[in-house]
This record gives sequence, C-alpha cells and structure tokens, in this order.
Amino acid sequence: MDPYPEVETSSNNNQNPNFLAVSSSGSQAAATPSRYENQKRRDWNTFCQYLRNHRPPLTLSRCSGANVLEFLRYLDQFGKTKVHTPVCPFYGHPNPPCPCPCPLRQAWGSLDALIGRLRAAYEENGGQPEMNPFGARAVRLYLREVRDLQSKARGISYEKKKRKRPPPQEQQHHQQFQNMSSFQEFTLPPGDNNDDDDNT
Repeated sequence: MDPYPEVETSSNNNQNPNFLAVSSSGSQAAATPSRYENQKRRDWNTFCQYLRNHRPPLTLSRCSGANVLEFLRYLDQFGKTKVHTPVCPFYGHPNPPCPCPCPLRQAWGSLDALIGRLRAAYEENGGQPEMNPFGARAVRLYLREVRDLQSKARGISYEKKKRKRPPPQEQQHHQQFQNMSSFQEFTLPPGDNNDDDDNT
C-alpha cells in the first residue's frame, strides 16, 4: 500500500533517465516486477520529486541525512496512524474507544521499510554505498526515536512481537531431535516387546 499517494505524479518516470535505464534492464531479466520492486520504484520517484520541489532544488549528489529527515517529516502529513500525545487520555492504549484530536503520523514500520527501499534504490541508481544518505546515523537515530515514541503513545511493544519467533538454533535443535526420534523408531528390533513378555 502506498503511504503517500498524493505526492506521486505520472510524469516522474520521464524526468529520471537514470531510473529508466535501471528499470528497462530489470524488465528484461524479469517479465513482471515484484511488488517490492514496484513499491521501490514509486518511492524513489517520489523522493526525486521531493528533491526537485525543494527550495532551493537539491541534486541527489548533494543530498544528506538531514534532507532525508526533512523528507520523512514531510511525509507525516500523509500518515494514517494515530499517535497520542502524553496529555491525551488514550495515551498508551492501542485501541482507544472513541476519537481524539491527536495527530496522524506515518507509522514507524512504514518509515523503516521505506528507508530500506530507498537505501537500495539509491545504490541501484549509481550512488556509492559509503555516501548513502538513507544509511546515515541521523536517520537511524530518528527511526529509533519514532519507534520508541509510537510504542509508548500507542501502547505497542515492538520487542514483544519479535520475541514470538523462536531463534533459528532452537528450531534446528527441535528438528534434529525429531529426526533422531524417527530414526530410533526404525532401529528398534521388532521382537523386543515379545522377548520381555517371555522373560516374565
């Protein structure tokens, strides 16, 4: 789902020749782009449009982590996630019983996924990994602050959701145990139980 459909225009593809080259070569490799690739292309076009509309206009080579933060804050106006303020009676409640005047924001999960896609798109469009503004420390800190703020305001613990999945080592151990048990069943002598009955 597109988090900011209002900022997209149909002319974006014509104004970014670098991206056209990438997408045309990608279309030869795969007949139908994945949902992730489509979303990444839309996000990249939207960010390039933001840079063009910036005052003064910005080029990608001069884009910094601070500009990425400006972009993320700009996107909040298109957010659909209610983030309660500390003075709101529903602060810390994930499902409030009635509406409140607290602002709508972009959800942390959406921003985190967006930055991941833009970080990949930047490098696919010729950007150097060490100069990637989407991987800047300021951007990582901002995402962490948004996550902590929203988890408190909405009463959602993101850590608890992560802990529900068992670690890969436990899964591997469990599978080895199951394999060992089934192997032991096959190696049991067929007359064991009868022998015990004869001895008693």
